Parts: sequence; C-alpha cells; structure tokens
Amino acid sequence: MRSLPDPSTSRVSGPWTHHDVSANGISLHVASAGEGPLVLLVHGFPEFWWAWRGQLMALADAGFRAVAVDLRGYGDSDKPPRGYDGWTLAGDLAGLIKALGERRAALVGHGWGGLLAWTTAALHPRLVSSLSVLSAPHPLALRRALALGLTRPWRRAERAQVTAASHLFRAQLPTLPEAWLTKDGGASVERLIRAWSGPKWPQAPEFEEVVRRNRSAMLVPGVAHSSMEYYRWAVRSQLRGEGGRFAEAVDRRLTVPVLRVQGGLDPWMRASTSAASTAWTGPNSIYRELSDVGHFPHQEAPHATNRLLIKFLTGELRD
Repeated sequence: MRSLPDPSTSRVSGPWTHHDVSANGISLHVASAGEGPLVLLVHGFPEFWWAWRGQLMALADAGFRAVAVDLRGYGDSDKPPRGYDGWTLAGDLAGLIKALGERRAALVGHGWGGLLAWTTAALHPRLVSSLSVLSAPHPLALRRALALGLTRPWRRAERAQVTAASHLFRAQLPTLPEAWLTKDGGASVERLIRAWSGPKWPQAPEFEEVVRRNRSAMLVPGVAHSSMEYYRWAVRSQLRGEGGRFAEAVDRRLTVPVLRVQGGLDPWMRASTSAASTAWTGPNSIYRELSDVGHFPHQEAPHATNRLLIKFLTGELRD
C-alpha cells in the first residue's frame, strides 16, 4: 500500500523561510522572503504555495516582503471540515495580512487564488493596496459567463466557458472527484496541468518536477476533499440565498488599481471572460495578455510575469 505524504512535505526548502501563522481561527503555512511592503501570493488549483517559487525571490530582490500562502485545506495549512465559502476564505486572507503585522497588502492571486483576491479586495478594501490576478476573472464575470452559456447556448464565447469549466460541475458529485484526484498517485493532477498549459511549458526541463510535486501535494490527507469543497460551495451557493448575498457583496468597483494577466491559450479561464471583468476594476488598472501561455502564467512565463508584477507594484507599468 502506498504511504500518503505528510503535510510537512509541502515545505520545500529554498531561499525562503517557512512559518505557521494563526489567522481567522486556523493555522496557515506560509513561505516568505524579503523586506518591504507586503505582497501576498495566493495559489490556485491544483497547486500549493510552491507555485510562486519563481516570484518569491524576484519580488524580494525588488524590495518587497513576498509571502506565499497555502490556502485553507492545502499543503501544510489546516484542513477543517468547514469554511470553504467565499466569506470565510476571504477572511483567511484578511486575517493573515493582520497577523503578519501589516495594515495593507498587495494581493496577487492565480486561478482560485485570484477569485479569492478579488473577493478579499471587495469585502476588506482597507486591507488591500492593489490587486494582481492571473487567469482569474472577477467572480461575477465568471458567474455571468457560465449562466449565459447554460441558458443561451447560441452565445459562442459563454458556451465555450461552460465547456472549459466542466470540471467545476463534475466536482459536485460526492466522493468520486476525490477518488479521481488521488487515483494512481495523483495522475489526474498531471493530466489537468498538461491540459491547461500552453504547448511550450510541458517541454521545459522543470516540468517533471512541477508535476511530481503537485501530484504529491494532492495526496496529502484532506487536500483532495478540501480542494473540491471550494468548487462545491461555488456552485451550490447559487441555488441558495447565500449565493445572491455573496454576489451583492462583491458587486462593487474597486478603488485600487488592478493588474489582470491572461494567458492567450488558457483553455480553462477564457480570455473573453477575463475581459468582462473591466466593470469591477479600479483606476489605473491594466490588462495584459501573454499570447503563447496557458492557464499558469507565473509558472509558464515567470520572467515575463515578474516584469509585469514588479512594474505594476512600483507604479511603472502604463497602458
């Protein structure tokens, strides 16, 4: 019988330091580097904090305090049975900023982490100095694209987004998605990463390590279930009053600048959906598309992504 990885295996060694931080009633594992204004890096699915290895030192070298977090339910962070709704997850990030001793942070999120970054900026605006999102439309832009794709299938862009997000609906089944994610040593994680990547990244020398570490991270007890709870709440809340209240709470134009980075070949988060997020962006906001990149800009094109992030965070990026 294959032994399951210990959560501590997510603490990959490197030129960063690992800490446990108590925030919003749970313990969150973070990796940090540098000193200066806080930049909080929030990973997506099916990743963990290590997805930001290419940004941690670049941001530290640019004069920032870069902190990458394992979200609730991932890596070496706590995996409680509840708390995978938008309010609580945004509360985790807000509590983490305070627990790190900072008044504000620049949020950088990818995929699910980007959706949570949008949410945190809307629900806790005083704690957010800027927002950078990679492959992550505003939650309401994604919600509207999916709703239109389901109810008006003749709308090509929205129908394509529904097709791309089919795994979101499959996640609603009980237990089967968890079994699928962990079967054969997490082989489905590798399939997802390959399917969502642009054509160049799987040929890169580091890709096999990326696959190996993310497969192992999904096998940590509780991670597969927790990751699916994000998807389950996102869909099931739409059938309850909770979904309407959440939509109303995040339906506000931000007052801080927003950088949106989109992979031109992203098959999961469609560029058309990302473009529809303009209605919620603040002043001096910027959109950039990386033409030959898929769903993982920070890993597929770390140097290009770092240049955009640093120029944006230092006020040097202009449309």
